[in-house]
Amino acid sequence: MRMVMRVMVVVLSAVLTDRSGVVRPTLTVLPPSKEEDKQSSATLVCLATGGFPSNWNLGWKVGGTSTSSGVSTSLEVLGTDGRYSWSSTLSLSADQWRKAGSVSCEASLSGQSPVTQTLDPDHCSE
Repeated sequence: MRMVMRVMVVVLSAVLTDRSGVVRPTLTVLPPSKEEDKQSSATLVCLATGGFPSNWNLGWKVGGTSTSSGVSTSLEVLGTDGRYSWSSTLSLSADQWRKAGSVSCEASLSGQSPVTQTLDPDHCSE
């Protein structure tokens, strides 16, 4: 007797093509730790969750000016709900962080108004 095994592959992206609505991600910006400040560095993390489609871009502004220096952004992760999540880190010196005035993470998608979350270094200290 010969057994034949069949493997079914479900392509999730095919299911998502039926969904045409844009979903704006929720942004959470985490400030540097107090321990980092003692080491003269500051790493901020921006978490973007629940967005659709997958091509939202994350960017940073320091003191209102866009920056790409010290930025590292993850690839998108597809959740079980069919929405995407991303993260981005921004590395600054502790001095840059204290003098920034404000640091913002911005999620952008062509044709959509951006989603922005801003931190004020003065309100993140002890």
